[in-house]
Amino acid sequence: MDSEKGDKSADVNQSTVDVKPKKKSGGKKEKPANANKPTANASSNKGKKKETGLGLTNTKDGNFGEWYSEVVVNGEMIEYYEISGCYILRPWTMSIWEMMQTYFDAEIKKMKIKTCYFPLFVSNTVLQKEKDHIEGFAPEVAWVTRSGDSDLEVPIAIRPTSETVMYPYFSKWIRGHRDLPLKLNQWCNVVRWEFSNPTPFIRSREFLWQEGHTAFATKEEADTEVLEILELYRRLYEEYLAVPVVKGKKSEMEKFAGGLYTTSVEAFIPNTGRGVQGATSHCLGQNFAKMFEINFEDEKGEKNMVWQNSWAYSTRTIGVMVMVHGDDKGLVIPPKVAAVQVIVIHVPFKEIDVDKLKNAVQETVKTLCELGIRAEADIRENYSPGWKWSHWEQKGVPLRIDIGPRDIANNQVCVVRRDTGEKINLPMAELGKVKEMLDDVQQNLFNVAKQKRDACVQVTKTWDEFIQALGQKKLILAPWCDEEEVEKEVKLKTKGETGAAKTLCSPFEQPELPEGTLCFASGKPAKKWTYWGRSY
Repeated sequence: MDSEKGDKSADVNQSTVDVKPKKKSGGKKEKPANANKPTANASSNKGKKKETGLGLTNTKDGNFGEWYSEVVVNGEMIEYYEISGCYILRPWTMSIWEMMQTYFDAEIKKMKIKTCYFPLFVSNTVLQKEKDHIEGFAPEVAWVTRSGDSDLEVPIAIRPTSETVMYPYFSKWIRGHRDLPLKLNQWCNVVRWEFSNPTPFIRSREFLWQEGHTAFATKEEADTEVLEILELYRRLYEEYLAVPVVKGKKSEMEKFAGGLYTTSVEAFIPNTGRGVQGATSHCLGQNFAKMFEINFEDEKGEKNMVWQNSWAYSTRTIGVMVMVHGDDKGLVIPPKVAAVQVIVIHVPFKEIDVDKLKNAVQETVKTLCELGIRAEADIRENYSPGWKWSHWEQKGVPLRIDIGPRDIANNQVCVVRRDTGEKINLPMAELGKVKEMLDDVQQNLFNVAKQKRDACVQVTKTWDEFIQALGQKKLILAPWCDEEEVEKEVKLKTKGETGAAKTLCSPFEQPELPEGTLCFASGKPAKKWTYWGRSY
């Protein structure tokens, strides 16, 4: 699967991982050039705000790369690691991942897909068995070459994906039609080593994902599952992460290496004008079945090859969520995936009984938890209310409840929305309305994100219009002749420091294509509408 892959390459140079422990050099940690943690004296950055010691020093519109890096670090989502491209995923991140996992795992279990786990390592012999597949991944494959002081007799690859790890055993387990369908999923990590500018979550050298691998007797069954899984991915993004996506089919040039066809959900980041391949669902056809001899005997006693699918989403989902919803105060987390949906803070004033305020906070948290809301109290005395407000804003908690002396006197609480900043005085007897507020926040985040995404969509019908829209960081919808050579030419002509334009997907929901419509790039008869743009 390739939910983390960028442009494919036929380069067969392979990165090498030496597993021998190394002594610390005492030098600085290596960090990606486009995602360094900001320094206090970096005052020349465009769009910079005055540093307060707690707030962000970069703005989303001013310096997106530095802003993003600040947000994920200050929001306590990641910590930089000493190996470039590898990141420590902190509990705030893992809680989001676990909530997505809970949703998705339950849904695929309804489809009778079972959990398994295969080893991290794969032999070169097996990896090289499917030529097109390994050529698509060759630049990213990391190899273990040493153990202690000894060179390994045969280098061992670390999985970039698991087709070649799993399918030799599919051929062993599948003998007859009664063994089908075989439907497996594993939650694991993979390593992809080739790139120079990693970005937390979006492009990292090790990442977490689920990867499903299934085998069927017929193509019809495989085709049906491809779309069922893709719909689950759409729901994951739109209903949980509140991120709008487009469902569509990848071009032949951008499809999964070795597969028959690839479908995907595509997100878009308005601030950078870049698309993001959010998740992929591939029909592998019978290519891997041929290579790995995955055959079965049907009801008539005839020998046939299976039809296979593979599909995946990764921790990239979290990076997309941050990029889409985050603001100049920090993270903005949709309530459905927030570890803490409501933070309750006491606001002391002069000689007020602080214990009384704390008790009110604890009682409020108890009531909210009994209502099924994930709520916590912040009654720390060594931080001011203002510091706490900024702290929880940076962490993106959907709702904050303040309780001060006046609130106690009026038997109410003050609810503050993270998405809009709106403040609502709510009677304590009506705390049940907090659930409705959380639903409103969830829906509003999606609505705002969709409005911003839709405002970036530009329909272009000529090359000049295309180039102008690309320069304006638009998500371009253009009529295309669906020829690979034309796509290659577009990439070549638009290649620059910020990357080349390429097809993102051809949406399943196709606008009307009037007869006589020509391809924007070649002038040949257009066959479909396709989204184009630069991408991560």
